[in-house]
Amino acid sequence: MKSLYIILGIVLLVVLVGGCGYNKMNQMRGDVDEKWANVQSAYQRRSDLIPNLVATVKGAANFETNTLTQVINARAKATSINVNAADLTDDKLKQIQASQGQISQALGRLMVVSEQYPQLKANQNFLSLQDQLEGTENRIKVARDGYNGAVKTFNVQVTSFPSNIVAGMFGFHTRPWFQADQAAQNAPQVQF
Repeated sequence: MKSLYIILGIVLLVVLVGGCGYNKMNQMRGDVDEKWANVQSAYQRRSDLIPNLVATVKGAANFETNTLTQVINARAKATSINVNAADLTDDKLKQIQASQGQISQALGRLMVVSEQYPQLKANQNFLSLQDQLEGTENRIKVARDGYNGAVKTFNVQVTSFPSNIVAGMFGFHTRPWFQADQAAQNAPQVQF
């Protein structure tokens, strides 16, 4: 009888530890999903600002259409990619990063070329949109950093013993990191 109580005690302990581990990983997964939603929200804000920026630039300058077309196409490509945090893989994250990188490059060219148009630089709408885009870029960075922090905590939990056993039993897998684009290693060359 005593050995039965010992076995039941061990089973109960394993169930409690496993249940607590599951609950903790589930909460962490929710945090990762929330942080990913924040990244997507920041990207959406940038995408929402782009049509206003393009319209302002068109109205204020006899502008080279090639640059505007690149901005519009990059935005369209980026907004066509939608990935749920639950099925976010390294390849899907790289695809998102590449499309968002194209937007950043196109916006950078737009800002550099806009320097050639003094009436555009003096346009209050353009200046306001430029400030909003700068703030949005900062929000994107903060959202990415938050996502990476949540991924770190989650991945450490999922890969640490003994929670890795519970993770394997319930299908918890590590999440991919947000990493800098290789082109970000080179400082942009701004010429006037």
